Amino acid sequence: MTDTRYLVHGVFWDGAPAQTVRHDGGSPVLRLQSPSGNVREVSLKPGARLGFAVADHRRFCLGHHKVHSASSRDHILCPASARAVKGKQCERCFVLDDSRLIHDFHRGGRVPDGLRTYLLQDHWLYVATFAGGASKVGTASHLRKWNRLAEQGAVVARYVARAADGRVVRILEDMVTREAGLAQQVRSAAKAEALAGPLPAATLDGINERHAAAVRTMLGQAAVDGSSPEGSSPEGSSPEGFSPEDFSIVDELWVRPAQAAGLCAPTARHTYPHPLEQGKHGFGINALSGTNALASLAGTDAAFVVNLARLAARTIVLGDFASEVPAVQESLF
Repeated sequence: MTDTRYLVHGVFWDGAPAQTVRHDGGSPVLRLQSPSGNVREVSLKPGARLGFAVADHRRFCLGHHKVHSASSRDHILCPASARAVKGKQCERCFVLDDSRLIHDFHRGGRVPDGLRTYLLQDHWLYVATFAGGASKVGTASHLRKWNRLAEQGAVVARYVARAADGRVVRILEDMVTREAGLAQQVRSAAKAEALAGPLPAATLDGINERHAAAVRTMLGQAAVDGSSPEGSSPEGSSPEGFSPEDFSIVDELWVRPAQAAGLCAPTARHTYPHPLEQGKHGFGINALSGTNALASLAGTDAAFVVNLARLAARTIVLGDFASEVPAVQESLF
């Protein structure tokens, strides 16, 4: 009998939103795909233990999605189990993936009917700040308003606008990037590095509040004078335009899951010392923020930040494995 090799699809936060800072919300899991295509979910809640050996350091295709409506989509496995050449997909699955068309919809791009239905639901514009102070502007569909930010691993975030659809919210997002200078992406590695020494909570909240206020001011001006991106009419008659009635400005604080608190607090921890793309690993999960776990290793009292995003699209074997404790622990302190 051979051990089952699982293809790692990544960390997912599904389930109901957290209602207060004392609640976790969601149900974070590491989602795995067996050779037969069955999905297995490994809990990443505090107190769980994750043990695995990396079977192949190469990345393999995670398949593609077909979107049918705002709440319905199919995940289609890669029929060839091909190597990943574009991020986490092979060339064929990348071309067939409905999700990639989202980014051109607000520029007049054509989309399938199912994806159009998804994009026509309300969307939210948010400003998220991470442990080192880096901030970004982003969007979330109404149905995944809370979960999107949980998966992003924000330390603090505020919603700044509610848009009529996915086209308008992406126009606003591009405008914020262009005029306010907020990026639309923060690298996974940068998030993990920052969690090894997070800034104080009050500092991060202040950074986020200032960015969010500046964005709301800018959006308010757009709503007053009917301004829209360069090259489009104020009335929003072109594919790139919008009208002030297409969105409303909001000031709403995102509720961070309670299980992220251990990572976001300024307690002593260290960067995980082993390359996650190879070898054998095993640790306890003490906290989770996005794809980053605060892990405990048998044989040491030290805590480590493990970026589980590095496992995505790789194959692993689950088991009772344990990570090696660094030979010279003093070097960690």
